[in-house]
Amino acid sequence: MYVADNNIMEKQTINVEEEEVCEWECVHAKVKSLGIKEEDCELVSLDIKEEAEVKPSITETNGYKNVERVKKDDLHLGCQNGAVTGLASSQSRHVSPVNVKFESLESDTKRTEEISSVETLEDQPPPTNPSGKSLHELHRLAVTEFIRNPEDPSLSGDPHNGAVDFETRYTELMIIEQDIKVEFVMNGKTWERLEEKGESKNCERIETENLFSRSQRSETPPRIVVVIGESGIGKTTMIQKIMFDWANGTQYQRFAFVFLFTFRDLNLLGYKNEQHISLTKLILRHYKYISDTEVKEILRKPESLLFLLDGLDEFRHKLDFTQSLMCSDPDSCVPLNILVSSLISQTLLNGCSVLITSRSTALEALDMQRVDQYVKVVGFVHEQRMIYFKKFFGDADLGAKAFQYVEENAILYIKCFNPSYCWIICRVLKNYFMTPEEERGPAPRTLTEVYVMFFHIILTNQRQETENQRRVLIQLAKMAYYAVDNKIRVLNETQEIFTFGLQSVLTSSFLSGLLWRQSYQEHMTYTFYPLALQEFMAAFYFYLEPSEGIEELLVKLDLCKDEQFKILTQFLLGLARKSVFKTLGWTLGESKRKTAIRILKWMKHKAKRALKGQDKNEALLVCQWLCETPNKKLIRDSIGKDLEMDFCRSTLSLLDCAVLSSVISCCGELKVLDLSSTHLTPEFIRRLAPGLNYCTKVFLDRCNLTYECCSVVSSVLSAPHSQLTYLRLNGNNLEDSGLDVLCEGMRNENCKLEKLMLFSSCFTSGCCSALSLTVSSPHSQLTDLDLNYNKLDDSGVCLLCEGLRSANCKLKTLCMVSCALTSGCCSALSSVLSTPHSQLTELWLCFNDLEDLGVNLLCEGMKSENCKLENLRLKSCRLTSECCSALSSVLSAAHSHLTILDLGINNLEDKGVHLLCEGLKDKNCKLKTLGLARNGISEKEKWNLFLLEKELYESGRLVNINTI
Repeated sequence: MYVADNNIMEKQTINVEEEEVCEWECVHAKVKSLGIKEEDCELVSLDIKEEAEVKPSITETNGYKNVERVKKDDLHLGCQNGAVTGLASSQSRHVSPVNVKFESLESDTKRTEEISSVETLEDQPPPTNPSGKSLHELHRLAVTEFIRNPEDPSLSGDPHNGAVDFETRYTELMIIEQDIKVEFVMNGKTWERLEEKGESKNCERIETENLFSRSQRSETPPRIVVVIGESGIGKTTMIQKIMFDWANGTQYQRFAFVFLFTFRDLNLLGYKNEQHISLTKLILRHYKYISDTEVKEILRKPESLLFLLDGLDEFRHKLDFTQSLMCSDPDSCVPLNILVSSLISQTLLNGCSVLITSRSTALEALDMQRVDQYVKVVGFVHEQRMIYFKKFFGDADLGAKAFQYVEENAILYIKCFNPSYCWIICRVLKNYFMTPEEERGPAPRTLTEVYVMFFHIILTNQRQETENQRRVLIQLAKMAYYAVDNKIRVLNETQEIFTFGLQSVLTSSFLSGLLWRQSYQEHMTYTFYPLALQEFMAAFYFYLEPSEGIEELLVKLDLCKDEQFKILTQFLLGLARKSVFKTLGWTLGESKRKTAIRILKWMKHKAKRALKGQDKNEALLVCQWLCETPNKKLIRDSIGKDLEMDFCRSTLSLLDCAVLSSVISCCGELKVLDLSSTHLTPEFIRRLAPGLNYCTKVFLDRCNLTYECCSVVSSVLSAPHSQLTYLRLNGNNLEDSGLDVLCEGMRNENCKLEKLMLFSSCFTSGCCSALSLTVSSPHSQLTDLDLNYNKLDDSGVCLLCEGLRSANCKLKTLCMVSCALTSGCCSALSSVLSTPHSQLTELWLCFNDLEDLGVNLLCEGMKSENCKLENLRLKSCRLTSECCSALSSVLSAAHSHLTILDLGINNLEDKGVHLLCEGLKDKNCKLKTLGLARNGISEKEKWNLFLLEKELYESGRLVNINTI
């Protein structure tokens, strides 16, 4: 796959939700201009060729292969570790006989587009071939000329100029092989998962030219390949690159012929009453320079053929793989869906190769058992985004400045993984940074602000062109809402355009700045561009005409169970901001803020319900909407008085983390954030970090954190405005190196952390020196430390005790359950308990082999008048009655503070219990809970304990003795 830069691209032909469809009829005019006669064509031999090893001339840049020359108005592709991504260009999916003039982005104050229709191929005579070229060569020539985009008049003058598109504008990228089951589970989050796991640089490379190559897991090369990816990501661009490489003899040379069909164009065959059609006729309709005889000859060797089927998600007909309906004769007329199904199932032209592109939402239409390989287009990684910005701006320094701004805005930065969003963000920021500083307003911070600025540029540049521009805008926005409401992406001139009265202004450059026009035979269609502009205009409609059905819309949004109105709602909230009204006030006319107030009220009610509900996905979606209107009062009211957010066991994306951080930061305070059992990685934590500073309690248990995350958490702890006092990191693989980094932050004077839970975090004695320094730091506020289930060993605890004896130590609770301890550390612990500075009141040492010797040593410290211990847990420490005398003396000591003693799961037996009871009866004893479960105690002794418990109660002491 390849990536191109676009430093002066004015218009990107990407459909709002789908890439545009390529149409081959535009090739005919170019072939005709070459003077090639059809009767001079001869059929090329269809012998299968070996894959050529020739590659385009390239230079190495930043680890990616870049083409040497740069031409304007090309396509931008990005990828991530094994991933192909793309941004459709002027040669996008619907390249039709339409002339489009692009003006350089270098001039944002003057933007024009000339759109003029040309006749379709059906109206033109067949081409001639005076040079005697073979049909094979003629087809390659047609493909090459198509890729050159002859519709762009800016390329006229040099017939070879257009051919540099794919040779000079692309960087070779990668594709990832995708487990289709994972795709459904991930719900389109593959790119983010690659980023989060840091696998974008380690994935196995599956380059575009190898899509049909034999893999290590298969003895035969794949025949049916499906390429999936979201809107605007570059699936169509990948198709075009395959076509270009094949036509130029650099890749896919084992195929004698490559044919492209787009599902959007197949939909239009219904207008010609050709819903039943044969494969032969379909090829003849799209490739008019091929005769009927030649098609039949071509189809005789299916193993030499590659069919590219672009945009399955746009197909209006349902695929049907019922065996009895399958077609095996290329001359048989069958329904379109059966024709396509037969080709995919290999019933028709068995042995041919088929590549299908689609959004993942349409995958259910496929018979997955028939697909040999799935790959996914996933978007720009960091390096591609940076290169894209620099090339787009033309000025590397200015591009770097803009990119730095976007990097600091997590949400916009993450959106830039999609080349379509990357294009519009660059478009807006270029205009912004090229404006004199004294004339600039604030830079865009939200996606809505990006689209508002983009929209404002177009309106300002063409403000005087169309009479009554506001009326036209209302009709255009009304049509956009109609399209969103009815799930329409392609607008027909004789239907939607006519219905909303826009025919008279279609040729204006003002309207052409918002609509992209495509021609297919006699049909003219329009789509909003760039990505999501249709939703933006639909939301804008309710501010242009505030009296028009806002209540009906809000009811619709409440009832919607899918994501049909997701982006519209996002813009609806974003447009409610006062700053937007200031920017577009002259366009909005006399409109009051009543609509905005109503929408904000609705949002508050919906957000409250979602954030308290069980549907975490809905809650995350609501947070995305709240980010578009950073209203502190609205966000605080939505979260509720308790200021708690629970996303435990959720599946978060990188964008979700950035959104949560933004919402919490805007709120300014959050008492509890629970992300336990949510998969997080260093990049995710980095995006969460700004919001974590405003949290009092953060729960990150079992989040798959590693030592690499600890530097980010450490920076949060040491931040001047950090409010974090309680942090749970249980069940993560932090290791000693991770805790060392955490301790650096905890020793900072800004750190306010009081409670740190590190249960089962893969620590050893190697971390204890850093911990010792931390608890003895004069700035340390730490009072509770949980180190349960870490292999600290005696040596580690002895190191820790050095810090615990410090006068600066404020630790009150220390938990070291199952830490591989023995009696060897008990002397050090005893010295801590007896030190005058000790504030330790709770000590957990369960499931360690302390034995009687260890407990006897501990008791020496507990008998000290300096000891403040109230709670001692010694469950399962291999104790016998030999330690009970010492424990009894502790219980009866006048200065003892011990109120809880747990000795369960030991072997004290009746003898040990008798000794303990002596201390328990002493008037100095303050014990309230004694745990003796599973200690080999006889039933008789248990009865005696019950009577003792009753006796103590009658004397005014409430003591709970547990023997079960």
